[in-house]
Amino acid sequence: MTKRQLTIIGAGPAGLTAAIFGRRAGLDVLVLEKGMAGGQINITAGIENYPGFKLAGGMELGKIFREHAEKFGPEFMECSVESVSFRDGNKTVVTNKGTIETCALIIASGASFVKSGCKGEDEFAGRGVSYCAVCDGAFFTDAPVAVIGGGDSAVEEADYLARFASKVYVIHRGDEFRARKSVVDRALANPKIETVMNSVVEEIAGGDLVERVIARNGKSGKTREIPVDGVFVYVGSAPNLGFLTNESGVKRAGNGRIITDGKMETSVKGVFAAGDVREKYLRQVVTAAGDGATAAAAAGEYLSKIGTLPDLKQRQHITA
Repeated sequence: MTKRQLTIIGAGPAGLTAAIFGRRAGLDVLVLEKGMAGGQINITAGIENYPGFKLAGGMELGKIFREHAEKFGPEFMECSVESVSFRDGNKTVVTNKGTIETCALIIASGASFVKSGCKGEDEFAGRGVSYCAVCDGAFFTDAPVAVIGGGDSAVEEADYLARFASKVYVIHRGDEFRARKSVVDRALANPKIETVMNSVVEEIAGGDLVERVIARNGKSGKTREIPVDGVFVYVGSAPNLGFLTNESGVKRAGNGRIITDGKMETSVKGVFAAGDVREKYLRQVVTAAGDGATAAAAAGEYLSKIGTLPDLKQRQHITA
């Protein structure tokens, strides 16, 4: 069993920021990540609301975050977290590459897009159904596509897909978008984008590949068959917390996200949460980074209180 001072689950904006702040405080930091550093921003076309970057590609920003964290020397371990347990003050993280005992833990494992649940979605996954416009948008050059959803992600990705597709139908169950007005205004100014409001996709259909979606209007009850070659689903997200059971003692909201206090500490002392796994009002890159900074600072305070910080003379000096 490996023993560490501060372990961070996840290397998205929250986890990498926590690693930066943790190392700058002289803490021994281990970051666990099963995929590409940067998290969900890697599949985001463009980010224009992160201070200092007027417009940045998601993958580009993720790479910058990782390089910034690496400057301060945390250890990275590529692995999958299978379970965590907190008993008698001990915190244990079980991964597919071994077990880690840690004095403090920051859960920053992010979130994943959820499925719409309509008929044909699973059947056509990878054959026209996608959850990543950046990954698959170019495959639909000069072809019609549909986007399911009405939040920021759905409308932003519809605008991105219009670079390639001949037509983009945005199908939303409401009569107004949940996305920010600036995002909606920009998308609707594009003549390639057509909205299909008050409608739910009942079925994605086709032969070997997607050929059409069948949408039902919630007000009139009428169905409409829309010919498309691709369907991009953006109906929400769920926290990546498969490793966290009810027996852990960590309190969660009704949507499954972790409840924290202002210091990002959970109901279990010494266990913190940051980013999209945390129950909060706004989930953006900038708020994830803020969460990570706060969680790392609070973790350092916690470690100091329980007397697990190394002697100051032995700590690696890291300049601001």
